[in-house]
Amino acid sequence: MPKRFIQRISPDPETLRQHKHLKCFGTLLHNPNLWHLNRRSVSGAFAVGLFCAFIPVPFQMVIAAAVAIFFSVNLPLAVLMVWVSNPFTIPPLFYGCYLLGAWLLQTPPQPFNFELSFQWLSDSLFHIWQPFLFGCLIAGTVASLTGYFGMRVAWRMVMVKKWLHRKHRNGINLSKK
Repeated sequence: MPKRFIQRISPDPETLRQHKHLKCFGTLLHNPNLWHLNRRSVSGAFAVGLFCAFIPVPFQMVIAAAVAIFFSVNLPLAVLMVWVSNPFTIPPLFYGCYLLGAWLLQTPPQPFNFELSFQWLSDSLFHIWQPFLFGCLIAGTVASLTGYFGMRVAWRMVMVKKWLHRKHRNGINLSKK
C-alpha cells in the first residue's frame, strides 16, 4: 500500500490521544506499534475496522480502538475503516445483513416499514434480532477476512513492484546465467 498516502490521510497521533472518547485508554495509546505502518499493522487494522463496522451499536469507533489496542494494530486506520458504515450506508448495509441472516437461518424475511422511534425499534427488533445479528456477524467476518487478506496481497504486490523497479533502475540483471 502507498505508505505516504496512508500517512497523509491518518490523523496525528497526538490528536487521537487527546480525543474525548479515546482518553479512556490513557497510556495504552502511547504504544508505538499503534502508529506504525507496515503490512501486519495495516492489514490487521483493516480487519478490525471492517469487522467493527458491522457491529450494530453506537460508538463503533471506540470498540475498534479498543480492539486495535488489544491486537496492537494501526489505530488510526482501524478507526477510519469503521466509517464504511456511515449514516448514508448503514440502512442498506444492515438491511443486507438482515436479509443474509434470514437466508442463512432459512427464515422468511419479515416485511417492515422503518420509523425512527423507540416504539418501532422495540417492537420490530424483537422479531428480527436473530437473523439481523447473525447476518451482521457473518458479513463482518467476511469483510474482515477480505480486508485482511486483500491488504496483505496489495501490500505485497506494491512492495514487489517497488523492488523490481529498484532492481531495473540500478541495472541489476535478474536473470540467472
